[in-house]
Amino acid sequence: MAEEPIRFAIVGCGRISGYHVEALGSLPGARVAAVCDLVEERARATAQKAGGVPWFTEYGRMLEAGGFDVVSVCTPSGLHPEHGILAAEAGYHVVTEKPMGVTLPPVDRLIETCDRLSRRLFVVKQNRLNPTVRLLKQAVDKGRFGRICYAEVNVFWTRPQDYYDQAPWRGTRALDGGAIMNQASHYVDLVQWLAGDVEEVEAFTATLERRIETEDTGAAVLRFRNGAVGTLNVTMLVYPRNLEGSVTLLGTRGTARVGGVALNRIEQWEFDRYEDEDRGILEAGYTPPTVYGHGHRGYYENVLAVLRGEAEPQTDGRSGRKSLELILAIYRAAEERRRVRLPLD
Repeated sequence: MAEEPIRFAIVGCGRISGYHVEALGSLPGARVAAVCDLVEERARATAQKAGGVPWFTEYGRMLEAGGFDVVSVCTPSGLHPEHGILAAEAGYHVVTEKPMGVTLPPVDRLIETCDRLSRRLFVVKQNRLNPTVRLLKQAVDKGRFGRICYAEVNVFWTRPQDYYDQAPWRGTRALDGGAIMNQASHYVDLVQWLAGDVEEVEAFTATLERRIETEDTGAAVLRFRNGAVGTLNVTMLVYPRNLEGSVTLLGTRGTARVGGVALNRIEQWEFDRYEDEDRGILEAGYTPPTVYGHGHRGYYENVLAVLRGEAEPQTDGRSGRKSLELILAIYRAAEERRRVRLPLD
């Protein structure tokens, strides 16, 4: 007898929710069972896309109605901890989009709540599943780089003013964060996942063109605990379209660069020894439908496996917290014009 599908409710029916609906709809072991959004039109439209499931405009009512096992939180970033805590307290597991929040205390409360109530907490970091990034991580884990000496991350995209004007929370400190917090969040996660934990940072940020509270441009210098140095360069002001989303690793025995518009192309791949996986380098590239890539489906495959006791989570609450802490350290370094050490006080 086939297993019953794991049922998901989605809170927040903005554009990112579409990737969750599509991913869950493609997996035989999962289904969307309910959706919620403050805007009735969005809730109705998402419910229809998910196959005519129940829809709500009040989050509390959806949690009370039940009929699902997991809540996927796709609301503005500053609301992720609150909505995750309410879901866990109502008895549900939690999947939250990146970043987990915009400050650490609410995120810590979310982690503590899920721990105390034995609810699973998953943080979406789907870029780890890109075919190109998987090859890069495999090379790191096998020690092919020797000692990693330098890591560079570039996120050179465009977000015009009308993008921010589509919703009042975009570009705000309380609910969104800036270019590093929002658009570059996955890349901040990847630089530590690949090169190791960061020990200290220096940074500059600026709001140069967009009418928003937060930065549209920033740069940081990173020193890793293993002694390596790195840089993070981010702007949403590229003309006329997204230019580059890349990670470069330089080691004593290897050099690799995964680039393209969103980590979709291997642009450099040289090591002192040939390995079997090197045959697939040319085929690893792909054309992403958007900068979000294809990873939500693979991410949910892991969520399903974890909930069935078949795997460990690829990114849990503590892993998601680590990248948020680095982002906040970058912001503190820029605001206070000084070097900031991690972990934060």
